[in-house]
Amino acid sequence: MYVSRPTGATAPAEASRLFDEAEAIEKYVSRRIVREPVARILGHKEFWGLPLLLSPATLVPRPDTETVVELALEMLRAVPPPDHRLRIADNGTGSGAILLALLSELPDAFGIATDVSVAALRTASANAVNLGLARRAAFVACNYAAALSNPFDLIVSNPPYIRSTEIAELASEVRDYDPHRALDGGTDGLDAYRVLVPQAARLLAHRGVLVVEVGQGQSGDIEELITATGLMLERPAKTDLAGIRRAVAGRRLPP
Repeated sequence: MYVSRPTGATAPAEASRLFDEAEAIEKYVSRRIVREPVARILGHKEFWGLPLLLSPATLVPRPDTETVVELALEMLRAVPPPDHRLRIADNGTGSGAILLALLSELPDAFGIATDVSVAALRTASANAVNLGLARRAAFVACNYAAALSNPFDLIVSNPPYIRSTEIAELASEVRDYDPHRALDGGTDGLDAYRVLVPQAARLLAHRGVLVVEVGQGQSGDIEELITATGLMLERPAKTDLAGIRRAVAGRRLPP
């Protein structure tokens, strides 16, 4: 696209501004032509009504993941609140979307976000600062909950769950721009859950809750992994707007 500089009566400063804007639009169009997601072009995405910065190290937060937030809040409200400050862990946090959404709804809670990617943690931390939630959030580099201790009242996660052989079939907006480490769930898509679920079960306080996002058709397998650790399934998986069972929860009950 060719853009000529305005001439005639247009003020030089205004002409320069218009030319710069046209150049920026041309760059955006060229990026979108190769299927780069609009959110990545703009550098931010809204999740749970919160504006979140993105980076190459993070997934683009999707509406499907809001079911995790919804189910987590439902599970917390189903029992009396603890007699201490609510503690939340978000394992594999990426942009921090789930944790920050929960902190925005739970003003007395404190959260710890983990990720193996330091770059992702920098993005999540920046989002916490921008949303005024930094004083109630901490960020730890580790594999899911490997470096965490002490009981948590709520553990949430959106781990990778795409089967390795299906990565190539994803839409190019996902396949070519989302970090593969955050997508690839191994041969059957369940590798991350086999690590995460036992870790979480050990860290949950009495009546503590684990809520995870799952892929289409995986909820039954994830429920079996959850119950195998001794957690109880109190309610069916929560469906997303497409009717897909998208979020699964288990609770640790007192002996």
